[in-house]
Amino acid sequence: MNASGDLGQSAVMNEMIMGDPAFSDRQPFADRDDAGRRLSVRVAQLGLHDPVVLGLPRGGVPIARRVADRLGVPVDVFVSRKIGLPGSPEFGIAAIAEGSMEIVRGPYSHDFGIDEAQLEALAADERRELRRRVARYRGERALPDLDGREVVLADDGLATGVTATAAVRALRRWDIRKLIFAAPVCAPDAVARLVPLVDVVVSLLTPTRFEAVGLWYDRFEQLQDSDVVRLLAGAHPESGHAAR
Repeated sequence: MNASGDLGQSAVMNEMIMGDPAFSDRQPFADRDDAGRRLSVRVAQLGLHDPVVLGLPRGGVPIARRVADRLGVPVDVFVSRKIGLPGSPEFGIAAIAEGSMEIVRGPYSHDFGIDEAQLEALAADERRELRRRVARYRGERALPDLDGREVVLADDGLATGVTATAAVRALRRWDIRKLIFAAPVCAPDAVARLVPLVDVVVSLLTPTRFEAVGLWYDRFEQLQDSDVVRLLAGAHPESGHAAR
């Protein structure tokens, strides 16, 4: 394993050892805001210098908001879209990310006989939605300059890891000094696949019986585009007040 992989594996092990004793077996997080607050403490311990914090919309943006607040830096989005299995759209077989034409296959994509032509056709609709979301969340504003920077990419959880992988691969177009992926709860096999692609993985919980991200939250409401826009402006959807 290369140096990046070693750094990532070390971070995962440290975070598992330093797990919050208040976690229960089934519902360790009250909501995304609670999870983001807890995760931000771990990210702050990395001692980053003037990082850029990016959230994967929609669910990763409340997490990124709290991390950015803790670090005292702005937050932005980096849009990645899951490509769902026909007939079961919630099951991600691949993903795409902004700024890249690459289609990243998930670990189970070949199990369903989806060839490249079919995958391209499925990706076409998701590319349109990706462009719509980038325009809705960021408008004419460009991404911050990422060259030579430490970048924290945050999500609310890592299940198969395909959307995070697509985002990470797209982010590697920049000369990023250190790329950190942070999520409150991650499936162990997804972490193992992501570790070689980033410098550090920060996770509070990596349960053996993962099942689904939402099972590790007491409240896991569907967020809307308006929630993302409000979070980027500095307010939390739970309260509607500006972040402090």
